[in-house]
This record gives sequence, C-alpha cells and structure tokens, in this order.
Amino acid sequence: MADLRISADVPQIPQVDMISATSKLQLEAADVRNNRPNWNSYLRSQMIAQEDYDFITSYEASKTKQDRDILLESNKMQCARTMISFITTVAKDQNVRYVLTLLDDMIMEDKSRVEIFHSYARKNKRTLWSWFLGILQRRDPFTINQMSSVLAKFACSGMTLMEGSDLNFYISFLKDQLKSAGNEYINTTARCLQMMLRIDEYRHAFLAMDGIKSILSVLSGKTNFQLQYQLIFSLWCLTFNPAIAKRFPHSGIIQILGDILSESTKEKVIRIIMGTFRNILEKIDDHDLVREAALQMVQCKTLKTLELMDSKKFDDAELNDDAEFLSEKLHSSIQDFSSFDEYVSEVRSGRLQWSPVHKSEKFWRENAQKFNEKDFELLRILINILELQSDTLTLCVAVHDIGEYVRHYPRGKNKIEQLQGKQAVMKLLSADDPNVRYHSLLAIQKLMVHNWEYLGKQLDADNATATE
Repeated sequence: MADLRISADVPQIPQVDMISATSKLQLEAADVRNNRPNWNSYLRSQMIAQEDYDFITSYEASKTKQDRDILLESNKMQCARTMISFITTVAKDQNVRYVLTLLDDMIMEDKSRVEIFHSYARKNKRTLWSWFLGILQRRDPFTINQMSSVLAKFACSGMTLMEGSDLNFYISFLKDQLKSAGNEYINTTARCLQMMLRIDEYRHAFLAMDGIKSILSVLSGKTNFQLQYQLIFSLWCLTFNPAIAKRFPHSGIIQILGDILSESTKEKVIRIIMGTFRNILEKIDDHDLVREAALQMVQCKTLKTLELMDSKKFDDAELNDDAEFLSEKLHSSIQDFSSFDEYVSEVRSGRLQWSPVHKSEKFWRENAQKFNEKDFELLRILINILELQSDTLTLCVAVHDIGEYVRHYPRGKNKIEQLQGKQAVMKLLSADDPNVRYHSLLAIQKLMVHNWEYLGKQLDADNATATE
C-alpha cells in the first residue's frame, strides 16, 4: 500500500541501510526468533485462550508469504486480538520479545498488514496506540526498542495518523532515547525518526517539541558515520517543508553539517548533507534568508569542500549534480556580500572567530551605528552569547565586539547597560580562561573611559611593564 501522505520527493529508505542501522536489534532479534515459546504449556495452564493458541501456532507453521496471506485473510481480527493480547498481558520478557519480533516481521513482510490492527482498534473504539505506548515504559531494552520500531511502522505505513497526546508521547520518547547516555539502540531510534519525519504532520510535531535540538546535540558529539547519516537524513526530511526549512539558518544546523561535511569521507554522508543544503536554498522563499544561509555555508568552508570533491569525481550523478548546484549558487551569492553581511551572519550563527572584520577599524567606523538597527538585534545576540555561551573563543570575540561598538559609538553605552550588557561583561572578569578575562577587561575600560588615545597609551605601557 502506497502511503499518499509521504512526500514524493523523499525516497524509500534502502533496506540495507535499515539492517545496518539497527544491527544490535537485528542481531538480538535473530536469537529471539530461535527461542519459540512453548505455547502448549500456556494453553494447558489456561494462561492463553484456545483461539489465541490456534492462531499463533498456525501462523508459526506457515512456511511462505502466500500461506501467511491466506491465514491472515480469514483471521484478521483474531490476528490483531492475539498479538495485542500476548504483547500486553504475557508476563515473561522473553515471550514478549518473541511476539514483538514476530509482529515486526509480519509488518516488514507486507506493510499493508498494519490495516489489520488499525481496523481492529476502530472496531473496539480505541486507537492502536492505546495498547502499545505503555510498553515503551518497560525496563527491558530490547522490548522497548522493538516496540518503538513497530510503532513507527504502524504510524507511517497505514492511513491512520498518530495524533495529539499519543504523538507527543512517542516523539518525547524518541527524544529521550537520543539523549540517553550510552544508548546501545540509538541507531534504532534514529531509524524510527527517519520513518516518522517523512510525513509532514509528524515534522510539525517534532519541530514544536524542539526535536531539532536533540538531533544537533548528538551530531555535535562523537558519532559513527552510520548514525550521522541517519540523523542528517532526518534533518533532510524536515527541509521538504518550506516553513520548517526557514528555521534552519537560525538553528546552528548549517554550521554543524558544514563541520561534518569538511571531515567526512563517506559518500552517503556527503550526499545527504549536499541534499540538505540544496533543499535549504531551494525550498526557502525568502531571498534574504536564502542569502544568509548561503553565507553560512561559505563561512563553514563548503566551497573549499566542493573544490576538493570536484577532484574526486564521485560516480553518483545526483551527488555531482547537487555539488554543481551548490557551487554555482554559493559563488553567485558571495559576489554581492558586504563585510557587514558576513558579520551579521556570523553573529547570528552564534559561532564567532577572529575573522578580519572584528579587528578592522574601517569596519567599525562604517558600521557601528548599524548595530542599533532592528531593535538592537546584534547587541542583543552578542549579550546573549556572553550570558549563555561557554566556548572561550566565541566569548572573547563577542566581548571584544561590544567594546568596539561603544568605542566607535559612545552613545551606545546607555543601551548596553539597559540590555544588561555591562553586567554580563563584568561577570566575565572572573572567568577561568585568561583570554576571556583579558578581553572583558578591555571591554569594561572601553565602556568607562572616554579618552581613547590615553587608553591606548596606557595599555601599551601596561604591556611594556608586564614584559620587563
């Protein structure tokens, strides 16, 4: 059954990727399949009903897909009743694992079978999720992750959407799994996101719950290339919605993907980043925002990476096409960038470096007053960086820029104080890093001293004394 809600632009996830992505779950599932429960003993003990016993043993005895199709066609409601009952009422973890794996295999073999379960739920005036979401709170890791995998298939392969509190609960679960330290099943979590975020309704819910930040948190750390690919695939899916793609330039995504792109040697990772960058530039309908996104890509050395790629000549025609598109788009974009455009993009990214503009007298002389525009947006961002950032280089540059702003626009001192900027600078005087303390001291002096020539001579004298 084709799901019409999935964007036609988003391809099916290759089967081989799914297997490698959930290798731990798949390896354990192979063992689980070999430990078939003794259903006869359950029947004798009256722990399961005769009709449940008849169905499960008949299904296990079916050798081919055709045999299973025939059995399911005449036992649809019994199939759903048996599987749901065994998963929710059987106490032994090993047997729950087995039934969940059997159910996962059933859906994997034919995704249209999810409708058997949705129909059963409707007949009982319930949602399918009402039986299964509680399983995610159990303690057994395999059970939890196999249930999650099944839920994603139910949510994505049929015509019944997961909605409301059920959807929020499941997305919250996936986010928690991403954040869980040492989660050995994190590739399974990523696989579920790959499925879910191909559907637009789920993208909006994920965005509303700040899910992007959870993905970026993982990508910012040390991850293997397979997990990188899966999580970036999820971000790529999000970019097919123009309204969501508009969030990307102000979320730090471009910088993180740019870092990965410059370091990665895996073609699949390179390809998915290129596709994401292309979508950002193509899907957003705001010219200024596209321009800013392009500048961020340039700043994280994407053009240099593209030049290196050009010498490699990948066999993938789509990858080469994306690379050619990006190269042309970025080169044309930077032709009309001013130094102030570059500065604004850098500040908005939240990742500051000692690029030439920060120490350019000409830049500050010409642009200091522009910091007052858009309700002092740049000042607010710089002060926010001082209050929230921990990266010492970024702090040094931000506090330096606040000092340069008041040096070239003394009337801005009052605004800095109103925005709590002076207080933020003073707090950094006691920072652990000596460079942060040094640049904070300079900024405080600029905030307080009026005679700049005197200040310069005094600083030179202090430095001379320090070197004697």
